[in-house]
Amino acid sequence: MNHYAGLDVSLEETAVSVVDEAGKIVRDLKVASEPQALIDYFRSSGLPLERIGLEAGPLSQWLCAGLRTAGFHVVCLETRQVKAALSAQKNKTDRNDARGIAQIVRTGWYQEVHIKSQRSQEVRVLLTNRRMLSNQRKDIDNELRGILRNFGLKVGKTGQGKGKFEARIRELLSQAPSLRAMVEPMLAVRKALVAEFERLHQLLLSIVRSDATCNRMMTTPGVGPVTALAYVSGIDDPGRFKASQAVGAHFGMTPRKYQSGEMDFNGRISKCGDALVRTALYEAATVLLTRVTQPSSLRDWGLRLAKSRGLGKAKIAVARRLAVVLHRMWVDGTEFEANTSQKRAPLAA
Repeated sequence: MNHYAGLDVSLEETAVSVVDEAGKIVRDLKVASEPQALIDYFRSSGLPLERIGLEAGPLSQWLCAGLRTAGFHVVCLETRQVKAALSAQKNKTDRNDARGIAQIVRTGWYQEVHIKSQRSQEVRVLLTNRRMLSNQRKDIDNELRGILRNFGLKVGKTGQGKGKFEARIRELLSQAPSLRAMVEPMLAVRKALVAEFERLHQLLLSIVRSDATCNRMMTTPGVGPVTALAYVSGIDDPGRFKASQAVGAHFGMTPRKYQSGEMDFNGRISKCGDALVRTALYEAATVLLTRVTQPSSLRDWGLRLAKSRGLGKAKIAVARRLAVVLHRMWVDGTEFEANTSQKRAPLAA
């Protein structure tokens, strides 16, 4: 008789529940949240395991990789689906959650989450760290503007040139020397953030230069190094999509649907999936519609949509179309074609 295991993972311990084909609970226990500890338990249990399931989370990629290397069939479950399934429980405990996950895996009513490759995970770390440093630098800029404004010192527009913002702050501090000792530490931290951001950005550019897929994607107007690398790391394996049209929904850029009885309407975009990739595609669409002058069928379509539906909706639609076009380019190994939407037949299953 086959058995199914559910894992409810926390930082220190993982609740494990094993059920048989009929759904009867066979084992309930807690094991250290380490791949080897889980491997040792499952091997010593003597139970033939058909599948092991765990919810997507911070430790799931690490645990999945270790268990799969040991020869176990492990599935990583989509978080929202697991949450909805477990919400029917009266009492939420680690043991009950593990039991619920085991039943989900047994019935097969789940959506499996793709576990990304080591390289894609490392690229994701680079992108998120780069974004964090950029956001912290912007926070310091806004804080300095607000502090000086209280004393009637207006920073104004400083341009994008290197060192212009710092030079402007120092110019204003010459009018209020008593503030210098309080503002100088902020400027020192800002300078360090800018330097480290530039180091990460150069690392990003070096990765993109050596990646043929990213270089092909950058032939698309509006798509730069950051968008290309974010997209490639977000997709990881283009073959996991049977049709290019599915990529837009995967990144949460299709409207929600609600239909019940006589009610039938579309809502706003779902915003599910990778927010970093969705943001990068939206920014690329904004550049394509507002800055790019090179004519293309994609840009012309977006501009017509902007006139009829508004620029905001047009940006979302173009971002969704970009997701489809980039995937098709990746699969076909082609560059961007300005006079076609590159919307071709779906991939074979």
